[in-house]
Amino acid sequence: MKNRNIICAAVLSALVCFSLLLKAQAAPDLALPGFNTADGDHALFSVTTGIANSAFGWYALFADSDGSYNTAVGAGALDLNNGTENTAVGVAALLLNATGSNNNAVGSTALEFNTTGTFNNAHGRAALTANVDGSENNAFGDLALSSNTSGGTNTGIGDDTLFSVTTGNSNTALGDEAGSNLVDGEGNIYIGAQVQAGATDEIQFIRIGSDSAFAFPYDTYIAGIFDRTVDMDTAVFVFVDGTGKLGTIPIDAHGNKVAVPTPQAMLNELLKEHKKVEEQQASISQLKSEMQAMIAQLKEQAAQIQKVSAQVEVNKPAPQVVASKP
Repeated sequence: MKNRNIICAAVLSALVCFSLLLKAQAAPDLALPGFNTADGDHALFSVTTGIANSAFGWYALFADSDGSYNTAVGAGALDLNNGTENTAVGVAALLLNATGSNNNAVGSTALEFNTTGTFNNAHGRAALTANVDGSENNAFGDLALSSNTSGGTNTGIGDDTLFSVTTGNSNTALGDEAGSNLVDGEGNIYIGAQVQAGATDEIQFIRIGSDSAFAFPYDTYIAGIFDRTVDMDTAVFVFVDGTGKLGTIPIDAHGNKVAVPTPQAMLNELLKEHKKVEEQQASISQLKSEMQAMIAQLKEQAAQIQKVSAQVEVNKPAPQVVASKP
């Protein structure tokens, strides 16, 4: 980082000396051809056939001659550019870009050393600052992917994400400092704050959550798993070791496979148990239905008994009164 800052300072100093030697004044207060707009010392100073460029700041888009549709806001932004459709907002953003196109840099020194890389997005101070020819990278956060030089299709979201990657490709990191120790690995995914690579060159690892980030582990909930159908003919069991690593083949401490019942045998037993449960549930449902029918019959009989009892009371003869002898 110190070396890059020294180089940047040297470049800017050289430009200052150059401007003093030329004894040039600010851009003439005249309308620029080709829908170009410039405001600042030497902004769009060299434009010839380039069109629809906007430069605001000291030496912004200074060397651009035929590049078009560029926007530079900030001292030295897109200073040496001749590419097209670049947007740089911040001091020295896309400073050394030569022919790279379709880049977006927002933040001081974002994509500072990019020369030919294309379709990069850098949002944050020094994001993708060392990138030279890497393309299709996305960096969001201070120093995100700041060491990348030629790696492509990387995505880092969070401060210092994938900080040390230089030539690695297709890595994804989400969270503060996620994957910051990876250098040239490829196809890795890191999710969570401080989630680090197991090795600087690991390939196609997926790491979610960091053991070192919290004192105690938390439960894990993943939607779309529970109560989903599974083809039992092709399903396999997944085992978890002490480190949280998932796999379908258990091994011992020496790396030897552990003898376990075959998955198919285990699945057959599971199917048998499942069938028993289904049969029991069917029996319970049948008994429940029969009980409900019996209760309905008993209620009907009770209603009839009450009806008969009421009728008997109505038809019952009144008691006769017998006069007593005097």
